Amino acid sequence: MELNLSALKSRTFRLYLAGNFFALNALWILRIIIGWLAWDLTGSAGFVGLIASCYFLPSLFLGPLFGVLTDRTNVRRAAILVQSLFFASAIALWIAQVFGDLGALHLLLYAVASGMIMSAHGPVRMSMAPRLVELDRIPSAVNFASINYNVSRMTGPAIGGLAIVQIGAELATFLSALCYLPFLAALFHLRVRQAGTKPSAHGFRRDLAEGARRAFGDAGIRTALAFSSITSVFLLGLLEILPAIADGVFAKGAAGLGLLTASAGLGAIVAGLGMLSLPPVFGPNRLQLAAAIGMSGMVCVAVIGQAPSWPVTVGLVAAASAAAGASGIICQSVIQTQIGDRMRGRVMSIWASVAIGSSAIGAAVLGLAVDHLGLGTALMLGAIVAGLLLTAGLVRGHRRIRPSVRLADGD
Repeated sequence: MELNLSALKSRTFRLYLAGNFFALNALWILRIIIGWLAWDLTGSAGFVGLIASCYFLPSLFLGPLFGVLTDRTNVRRAAILVQSLFFASAIALWIAQVFGDLGALHLLLYAVASGMIMSAHGPVRMSMAPRLVELDRIPSAVNFASINYNVSRMTGPAIGGLAIVQIGAELATFLSALCYLPFLAALFHLRVRQAGTKPSAHGFRRDLAEGARRAFGDAGIRTALAFSSITSVFLLGLLEILPAIADGVFAKGAAGLGLLTASAGLGAIVAGLGMLSLPPVFGPNRLQLAAAIGMSGMVCVAVIGQAPSWPVTVGLVAAASAAAGASGIICQSVIQTQIGDRMRGRVMSIWASVAIGSSAIGAAVLGLAVDHLGLGTALMLGAIVAGLLLTAGLVRGHRRIRPSVRLADGD
């Protein structure tokens, strides 16, 4: 079995991966800190879900707007600005903790502010990695960027949970802020391929509409977006209410939350490594595999609600996360290989908006459902609904999607 490692031939891409790893760990450490503080302050799964929604929901509305801006600007400079804002927001959170003013309202405000930054982060991140390699290496770059994200998703929560226990949330927040600095330094040395066409002379709204037509006018991209939305609501949404499972069900505290979230990261890493064995060109026919993998993840979600022990739950969360990761990589790769650099920011911002916004909706809905129906019933109903939606999408998409596609070098 031959692995697609072509993206690693680029020194620029390797530098990007190394620097971005620190910044991604900062994101995940802060996610654990915020999730734990939300649970510790209120003991409510609904409030934990609300915090996650405030963190992600802005991407659903603002992401496409930032996608247009990404296509109109220097993507490296945009990345520097975004990472600087992440650093500043983390420092602001730390200052609030130092002065003892942190409450539920402050957590909500921080989540909203971070969510607005994430709205810009998604399109910039999705646009940068493919522009660091040659066109035929884009699927490899997408996969390695996903693995990098998911490795940090394992290490970040584990570090965050341990840090809360050993040094406290306040110092952990400060140290996570410092983790943004290596990536900021790396960004100043990256050489990023800019779009092969001149900057758009059209108005902002026309560019926005053009990106939407490109995304929703293609059957393969449209189906990939639909599958991403479904798995994000029911699989990634589950991962946003893990504090309610780790401490609310099993009383494992912050360390247990870190372990549970780290297991999710491990599952996603395994999925990413598995995706390396797929051929370098991803056609729309791969979406059938994405749907099947997504449905296997829904089975894990249903069983998590009935899990009799902590070790079983840890394993099931890892398996559900692996399903979400594999399905997401396939869907993103299908989209990335059908668009060129000129529209990459706009189209991928729509993908990011759908995936991130849907996980926010899932977190809020699942959090409220757990509070009112109980964990087992809420997760079982969610898994059934998701399975039916994926099956319907698979049947409908199979009739409409072309069997193959070439790599796009323009739009």
